[in-house]
Amino acid sequence: MQTILGSGGAIGRPLAKELVNYTDKVRLVARHPINVNDTDELFTADLTNGEQVKKAVEGSEIVYLTVGLKYDITVWEKDWPMIMMNTINACIKYHAKLVFVDNVYAYAPDEIPHMTEESRIAPKTKKGKLRAGVLQMLFDSIRKNGLLALVARSADFYGPNVKTGFLNLSVIDKFKKKQKAYWQADASRIHSFTYTPDAAKAVALLGNTPGAYNQTWHLPTSSEKWTGVDFVNHVAEAMQVQPRYVTLSKTMIAITGLFSPIVRELKEMQYQNDQDYFFDSSKFDKHFSFTPTCYRDGIAQIVKEEAG
Repeated sequence: MQTILGSGGAIGRPLAKELVNYTDKVRLVARHPINVNDTDELFTADLTNGEQVKKAVEGSEIVYLTVGLKYDITVWEKDWPMIMMNTINACIKYHAKLVFVDNVYAYAPDEIPHMTEESRIAPKTKKGKLRAGVLQMLFDSIRKNGLLALVARSADFYGPNVKTGFLNLSVIDKFKKKQKAYWQADASRIHSFTYTPDAAKAVALLGNTPGAYNQTWHLPTSSEKWTGVDFVNHVAEAMQVQPRYVTLSKTMIAITGLFSPIVRELKEMQYQNDQDYFFDSSKFDKHFSFTPTCYRDGIAQIVKEEAG
């Protein structure tokens, strides 16, 4: 049995499709789980409830923690430590291996222009410090409790049916609505995006590779160094629209944040957008002989699927 905790998100659903290549028993766990494959076992659980998580994990060989919480620091501070501890405890109890799908928030701000698995964990933001604390819980359990686990880290997501990804929301969805796209802070800066179908293939592969555990892996991400302007132009070309966009400056974000809780949450993360943001996945790519999807092909596939 291989189990996905938080199965309804950007990675959970494509991951379920990939896991059938490795096992005939896939369990999907969420508050309201929905089948991806006909043979999926659905399990309803609240991941902040320790007993429910134990029941969800029981019988599992590998557990994938792919949950995405509401983008709200108060929710993160309340729920993330509980979810991680519940998952760790359940995996230790039932001798399950754990794959944690992570983001780049815990990296030091000056590592953002070129991130590798060796980049320093030294966050300055509330969200980053919270993520660093969760990672510390995981690695402490590896060292002290014999947990077998790995971190599968991703850049910002983009891909088919991704509802919360920055590129999907700010460019693709805007052009679809015949509106101007927007970019945060500085559209002349390089920005990496991880294609969710690639990420799902990689997470499944890592989970089913015994030698991959007790270390961190960057999920496969194109090595192309596209700027915000490049993304806007190529999406516009693929969608056959004019590449119209506006840039949300730090000042605009600060002012808008006075009235919008979502924008207010973005304010502290602008250090990722006002400098180059390059995510290096060469460790994974070389080890598994994997070629990440190029941006042009990823964008074309999103446009094709949304048009269909």
